[in-house]
Amino acid sequence: MNAAVFEAALAALPGRFRAARPAVAVVLGSGWNGAVASVEVEAEVSYADLPGMGAATVLGHDGRLLLGRVPGASAETLFFCGRRHWYEGSEWEAVTMPAVLAHRLGCRVFFPTNAAGGVSRTLKPGDVAVISDHLRLSALSPLRGPHDPAFGPRFPDQSAVYDPRLRAVLREAGRRCGVVLAEGVYAFTGGPVYETPAEVRAYAALGADLVGMSTVPEATVASALGLRVAALSFVSNAAAGISETPLDGEDVVKCAADHAPLLSALVLEGVRALSAEVAAGETPAP
Repeated sequence: MNAAVFEAALAALPGRFRAARPAVAVVLGSGWNGAVASVEVEAEVSYADLPGMGAATVLGHDGRLLLGRVPGASAETLFFCGRRHWYEGSEWEAVTMPAVLAHRLGCRVFFPTNAAGGVSRTLKPGDVAVISDHLRLSALSPLRGPHDPAFGPRFPDQSAVYDPRLRAVLREAGRRCGVVLAEGVYAFTGGPVYETPAEVRAYAALGADLVGMSTVPEATVASALGLRVAALSFVSNAAAGISETPLDGEDVVKCAADHAPLLSALVLEGVRALSAEVAAGETPAP
């Protein structure tokens, strides 16, 4: 990745962003954007105005970066409303921009969300799971290429990308929202095609509970940069071979919209809890 691209994006941010001290950076995936309705927005910028990022092109992704305050949270929060995906034809800089900007702006915790297919038959559409680990089932990696120490070590450890303590924090936040969150392994695929039934059976045999086309690249970079990562997946559909109907992106968005109040509550309560962890000194500066 080209560090100059991220520096240009940082320079393009309104000054209020660079003067802020956010504790948590949230990436709002498909269906999760309703959370920002309860946020006191202090600054906003379109992805289209950030060099190297570019406008979002996928249904359900707004393409805005907000700085705001969640009622009850101890610090400001960055909200990436939508994300860029590798399958859009984006460069890795666009895909990982949320993680790198979060690090450059001083965040301690990186909190991505997504919509995913349920591989485990114990997960049903409408469930939400804390990601415990991931499978990167391709050669796709944003850290490919000449090593730049600005993005962490050449061979970053992946033993605990999704912080165990923060996973427990999210599960407790879920209980306060009246829901028991599942926990599972997320399999990353490049997309934009959905998985075949044979692929889903293979993912299940390898230990995957969820499958999707995002989150892993930016979580990998965030972890390499020293950020602690906590992630949530909304189960928007049963995966191919488990689902009784063909998969359709519009159905994914509709399912998420039907559960929008729960997803919004989980984001807001998650931000409060994760911010409290930072304020308590649980999370060292990256």
